Amino acid sequence: MQVEQVVAEGLKREFKVTVPAGEIEQRVRARLEKLAKTVRLPGFRPGKAPLPLLKKQYGRSILGEVLEEAVDEGSKKTIGDNELRPALRPKIEVTSFDEGKDLEFDLKLEVLPEVPQVELSTISLTRLVAETPTDKVEQAIENFAKSRQKFETPPEPRPAATGDQLLVDFEGRIDGTPFEGGAGKGFPLRLGSNSMVPGFEEQLLGALPGETREVAVTFPEGYGRPEISGKDAVFTVTVNEVKAPVPVNIDDDWAKELGFEDVAELKDTFQKRFTDEYRSLSRAKLKRALLDRLAEDYPFAVPEGMVDLEFEAIWKQLSDEAERTGSPIQEDGKNEDELKAEYRAIAERRVRLGLLLSDIGTRNEVKVEGEELQQAVMREAGRYPGQERKVFEFFKNNHGALEQLRAPLFEDKVCDYIFDQVQVSDQPVSVEELMRDVDDEPQPATTDAAA
Repeated sequence: MQVEQVVAEGLKREFKVTVPAGEIEQRVRARLEKLAKTVRLPGFRPGKAPLPLLKKQYGRSILGEVLEEAVDEGSKKTIGDNELRPALRPKIEVTSFDEGKDLEFDLKLEVLPEVPQVELSTISLTRLVAETPTDKVEQAIENFAKSRQKFETPPEPRPAATGDQLLVDFEGRIDGTPFEGGAGKGFPLRLGSNSMVPGFEEQLLGALPGETREVAVTFPEGYGRPEISGKDAVFTVTVNEVKAPVPVNIDDDWAKELGFEDVAELKDTFQKRFTDEYRSLSRAKLKRALLDRLAEDYPFAVPEGMVDLEFEAIWKQLSDEAERTGSPIQEDGKNEDELKAEYRAIAERRVRLGLLLSDIGTRNEVKVEGEELQQAVMREAGRYPGQERKVFEFFKNNHGALEQLRAPLFEDKVCDYIFDQVQVSDQPVSVEELMRDVDDEPQPATTDAAA
């Protein structure tokens, strides 16, 4: 076999591989001789069929198998002999072959880059830490009490006021025509809840039981249903009942009705919920700061193929969301080409960070244990009540899906390792400051290919 390297630019490699015709013929003959020992042909005893006859009958299929085998072995040998680390599956193209002639094929691939070693001891990070204000816990409990509030019909009918619960029948029309999802009967509506289209609830203030009103509203632009987004509608609303809220006494008896020992235990539960939420947010911001630091301090070239895959995944997600909402992909007035360039840069950043974190984890023997992966599968199964067995079977039989669960676990474990190695100082901040500029970041840094 002859191998000639024809491209070595950056991370791209390309080879022209030639397997001599004699070697192909030798492989075919060996297959035929092996076949001859077992095959039965009419008129011949087992093992006595002549090779020319076997070749005539089975030669094409055997030749196909030999070619596939030669290409596979030639590719592996080329990669091994040149000590290459492919970033993705190599692209192979057979450029020349005919019976009795040499097999020639091109092998194209991108190799993984040399990832710079990160000096963790030189990194300093600031972790934002917020304590839960007592008044926030009190307000949360009050809101919780309101959400479970009971309502009673007043002894004497009276006009509806903010906080009341109305039982209403309604039917909406756009341009005089009823539309899907625009009608309801016996619907409980609490005035002031802002659960309806803007302006709907305000127009029912002062309504009496049995009264019918015409309520005119405009559906907001970007409404969840594109067919009525931005359109004017008129609802005919009949108020069947007006119920007043029953005051809630937040005391030990009320807490016991909810399953708590007393109000103190209820407050502790809410306090813990907020504490956990703020710790999670604090960690997310610390992780974001770490990824920003790594991306800034350790630039290096990454395989275009990996970036392509990551960008395609991002763009598909955006396209699916646009199709679901019926609105085009647009942000800040940018056209599609500008957005694609922006998201491709994000994809490149993700790939680079994935390779960095993978290298750090590998160097320091960070691993996702089987028990951790199993717990992740169980959490995923918990999202589909009644179908847990199907979920378990899916992950059992789908290695790729299991790796998609493993990747974020590995990334988080690597980040935790890094946090233990770098200098982290806590900075007390208000809850408002901790919550400021909260977005979907940090995005998962480890791509499937990097994992």
